[in-house]
Amino acid sequence: MSDMINIGARSKQAQRLLSKAGGAVIDKALNAIAAALEKNANYILEENSKDIRAASENNMAQAMIDRLTLTHDRISGMAQGMRQVASSENPVGKVLWGETRPNGLKIEKVAVPIGVIAVIFEARPNVTADAAAICLKAGNSVILKGGKEAINSNKAVAAVMRNALADSGLPEDCIILIDNISRQATTELMKLNGYVDLLIPRGGAGLIRSVVENATVPVIETGVGNCHIYVDSDADIEMAASIVANAKASRVSVCNACESLLIHKDIAEDALLVIGDALKAKNVEIRGDEAVCEVLPYAVPATDEDWDTEYLDYIISVKTVSDIDEAIAHIAKYGTGHSEAIITDSYAAAEKFKAEVDAAAVYVNASTRFTDGGEFGFGAEIGISTQKLHARGPLGIAHMVSSKYVISGNGQIR
Repeated sequence: MSDMINIGARSKQAQRLLSKAGGAVIDKALNAIAAALEKNANYILEENSKDIRAASENNMAQAMIDRLTLTHDRISGMAQGMRQVASSENPVGKVLWGETRPNGLKIEKVAVPIGVIAVIFEARPNVTADAAAICLKAGNSVILKGGKEAINSNKAVAAVMRNALADSGLPEDCIILIDNISRQATTELMKLNGYVDLLIPRGGAGLIRSVVENATVPVIETGVGNCHIYVDSDADIEMAASIVANAKASRVSVCNACESLLIHKDIAEDALLVIGDALKAKNVEIRGDEAVCEVLPYAVPATDEDWDTEYLDYIISVKTVSDIDEAIAHIAKYGTGHSEAIITDSYAAAEKFKAEVDAAAVYVNASTRFTDGGEFGFGAEIGISTQKLHARGPLGIAHMVSSKYVISGNGQIR
């Protein structure tokens, strides 16, 4: 535990210095990190190849290898995200509310950095850069704990970022990567009270459950996405097929991918034939209820477990429902509060779905794949919050601050 306390102390000290640096200095550092990532892309990719090779040797699922893989384009995307964050409005110091009381006291609620933010994540080396950018922009230092599958990639990205920070005149300990891949190190980070002000897990259901159950520091729960699309009786079937194919297959390993499809019984046969063909063309396995399997001979019978599963793979569960109320009830039972969509030409159905579905993002006639900080205009994101406090949905820069009240008087006493 002494090693982890040392890391916490270093991060806390770096954050104090960072908070004094000012927005212009931080923005300059973020742009320097972006340039360094691009300049050192070959080095990062060389280290990433070691992780990919090990993953293949350990028979990691192809969808997970996709999460792990970096390319020149993905590194450029990381750098561009860093620049977008740098060009974004600085939330620190913003007056969120103000009032002058009858006794003359002027009270203002002002945005301030949270402090030290820890991020525990799995095989997504791009998170190393995204999390660092968002935390730094809001004046926070960050402690990163990635999974063993991406250890070489994460070490390379973190080293490049730390060197760029030092060259920019900021403490390199504003970004600390824990390279101890043991579970004990992860558990100790979860309990680093007095040093870690906020912990954000980003990964699969097992990781998030472990953090929520074991952490003693404050946690924002993120990530698990058992996302649904409901095709209403008044849906445009061709539109539905396009949206479902995109939501499921454009990238199966992400939390905003559609995992379950619900279709109104009145259009089920026609819709299933068109949507089924679109999914089959993307090599997606369909696991359906009895009605689905009767229409699509290539569908596999679904089990109760399928309705509850985030596949992160080329698999989708498909169920027919009698009406919109059954669809909403199914989502309430099996959804994870991430992203849910309805395809319909009915204004009444769309309004009902928006009002009654409880999720971080609710869509009408659009793909769930848009639940993303960049797509929402936030720049990079640190994760998708599926809880209700203190933020919900894509976690951008604006959510990485706390607040304090500043009271100005001229001798008032009570």
